[in-house]
Amino acid sequence: MEYFSMTQSIATRSAGAAAAVVLAVLSMGTPALSAEPPARFKAGQNSDGTRFIPLGVGKSYVVDLPRDAKDVLVADPKIANAVVRSARRAFIIGASVGQTNVFFFDAEGRQIAGFDIAVTRDLNGIRDAVRRAIPDGDVRVEGLGPDGVILTGSVSSAAESQRAYDIAARLLNVGTNPITAQGSKVINAISIRGGDQVMLRVTVAEVQREVLKQFGVNIHGNLKYGNAGVSFNNVNPFPVNNGPITGSHFTGDWMSGGNIIQAKLQAMERAGVVRTLAEPNLTAISGESANFLVGGEFPVITGTSCDPPGSNQCTDRVDFKKFGVSLNFVPVVLAEGRISLKVMTEISELSNEGAIVQNGFAIPALRTRRAETTVEIPSGGALAMAGMIQEQTKQAINGLPGLQQLPVLGALFRSRDYQNRQTELVVIVTPYIVRAVAPKALSRPDDGFVTPSDPESVFLGRLNKVYGPGSKGDPRRGYHGSVGFIMD
Repeated sequence: MEYFSMTQSIATRSAGAAAAVVLAVLSMGTPALSAEPPARFKAGQNSDGTRFIPLGVGKSYVVDLPRDAKDVLVADPKIANAVVRSARRAFIIGASVGQTNVFFFDAEGRQIAGFDIAVTRDLNGIRDAVRRAIPDGDVRVEGLGPDGVILTGSVSSAAESQRAYDIAARLLNVGTNPITAQGSKVINAISIRGGDQVMLRVTVAEVQREVLKQFGVNIHGNLKYGNAGVSFNNVNPFPVNNGPITGSHFTGDWMSGGNIIQAKLQAMERAGVVRTLAEPNLTAISGESANFLVGGEFPVITGTSCDPPGSNQCTDRVDFKKFGVSLNFVPVVLAEGRISLKVMTEISELSNEGAIVQNGFAIPALRTRRAETTVEIPSGGALAMAGMIQEQTKQAINGLPGLQQLPVLGALFRSRDYQNRQTELVVIVTPYIVRAVAPKALSRPDDGFVTPSDPESVFLGRLNKVYGPGSKGDPRRGYHGSVGFIMD
């Protein structure tokens, strides 16, 4: 039940004149207020019957009392003053930043009204600036602590929310970056109406070309003359590829008495092409992140734990590392049809280059290609991250010093190891602002698939039924016209 009305006005008297007419505190038997915040609020009234009043420095509230007041209690006159103009009307004036409370009592010492006062800096300038900058928004600016501000309400886009934050931060002189703002004086709790959703269509295409060539001659034998003998062995390494790769080889022997010479020719040439294509589609709410991974995880031993410590009952701790085609993006709808997009895509694959062996367990290495960028792009527009071309050439020649330099015959005493690898990666990103659709407008990969009967599978070798004009079709759906598919 309300006992008074409260309206806002501008105090025309100075704080010194207001303090001169503050009534003395006569009643000290009033129960003390709880230091804990009220658990429930109803119509701006606390659970103990007091009313919360936010005030700006130099601002005032007019209080009309239901009956004549005799005494006024001001907990801290340095924070707020109570000025009594008549027996039933009083002014509460904010003097400095802080919190206090004010109570009014009648001639018999009974409490008429109580107020919890929170005096903050004047925020009307910020409210007016935000209202003019975002006329269609519902943004509320409230004081928080001695010099903080909290923004609440709702706006139509993330750009408007950021604009309100920038205005408040600029007028409070804390900077416009929420990370570097001093003391985080501005808290942005504005919600975005509508919740636009962004679908990201990404095409990741990569082609790798690799050429390997190896050529070498290994010679070993024994030569004897009388009681003297000589043994020799020339094995040429292939350091580029960490040893010879299995390929074609020819072996020749020469024997005469106890003399043996054996030669082995190793020659290999390999050319390979690898094509990687992924087209993931992801949808996320504006301002939220989405992740995508097609690949797998491989185990890595990170340590050993024993239970109890020092015993022989030990187990290996295993972590799993991800590899494959991954996508991570954060869309923010700036305005109608404009999207700020932070996208990161990565292609990784297992590789023996750089692999290690730990505790008898082989840990492969990862070959990674990664692209990360932040752009502003319209809905339906495409962004191509291209030019990621890598070419690597390795070549090594090993042989017996002196003999490998001989014309023609020097080829018998040396080996050549050659490797050439070329990689080109293109990532095409296309964002769309999307809305939900009816389930019947969507299709599944297994639509139209029916397992063939046993006679069709055994005698005709079919893996699924083939539909076409005049066929019975899918028992779950009806088809009309020239429709269907062929699976080889």
